[in-house]
Order: sequence, then structure tokens, then C-alpha cells
Amino acid sequence: MPSEVTSDPTRGAFGGAIRYWEPRRFAYNLVLTAVATGWVVTTWPHFRDALTWPSFGKLLVLAGLANACYCAAYLVDIPMQLSGVSAMWRRWRFGLWLAGMLFAVLIANYWIADEIYPFAQ
Repeated sequence: MPSEVTSDPTRGAFGGAIRYWEPRRFAYNLVLTAVATGWVVTTWPHFRDALTWPSFGKLLVLAGLANACYCAAYLVDIPMQLSGVSAMWRRWRFGLWLAGMLFAVLIANYWIADEIYPFAQ
């Protein structure tokens, strides 16, 4: 039986999405790490007692949730690649990354300022 190469557009869109979004995940994590580090460094005496081994476990859970939220880009990117505006979309998807990054920074700052900072002793 000869092997036939079938061109599945969904598979191509998924591969294109992975090739675009995954290299940018490192920058996303780096920026969010910088935000959290900035809070700890600038308010160091306040956070000193809050940095315990159990708090690192919670930090890992929050980092996992942030990365799960990053995957929401796929929910927009794949359908846009399969649409009639895919060529235009490929030029503009950096805007989605930037908007998502700014939203993540906003949420991280809010979470630290409102949920974590008041309870650190």
C-alpha cells in the first residue's frame, strides 16, 4: 500500500500555532517571574516571613495556572488560521501575545497586591 500524504488543514494550523506560541512562552514566564521578583525585592522586609517551603508549593501552582492560561491563545489562533483571514492574522498575532502578556502582568500585580501582600507579615 503506497503511503499517501494527506493535507489536513487543522493539523497544519495546530503545528503552526505550536511553532509560533511555544517559543514565546519563555518570554511570558520570564516577564511574570520578573513581576513577582520585583514585588519581593522592593518590599523585602514585608515578604521575609512569607517565604516558606509551603509558599513555594503555592507559587508553583500559580505558575502552572499562568501557563494554563497561556494556552488560551490556541483557542483563538487555530480558528483564525483556518479562516479566510489567515494571512492577515499571521501578521497580527503578535498583538494577541502582547495583549495577553499585559493582561497577565495586570492579573499578577493585582493578585500579589490584593491577595498575597496583605497576608504577608
